Amino acid sequence: MLAVLAALYDRAPERIHGYDLMKQTGLKSGSLYPLLMRMSDRGLVSSEWCEPSAPGRPPRHAYRLTATGLALAREAKGDPGSFGLSDAKA
Repeated sequence: MLAVLAALYDRAPERIHGYDLMKQTGLKSGSLYPLLMRMSDRGLVSSEWCEPSAPGRPPRHAYRLTATGLALAREAKGDPGSFGLSDAKA
């Protein structure tokens, strides 16, 4: 989770596509997308559909930190061990 928080924080307030998050964090889709769903359920990340960038391409989800997620990311950058996240190393 810390890698995803850091990646989203570094590009805040931009929205980031899942594929870009996979490249930046090194996580595979089977790890990243369930993690993003849990983060969304916890109110840390918001997602929205974005229109395709080229004709014939499907719409894609883009993610960004919520205010709560931004605060947690700031805290994690300051002292990653200061809060207890069960999946913090994912």
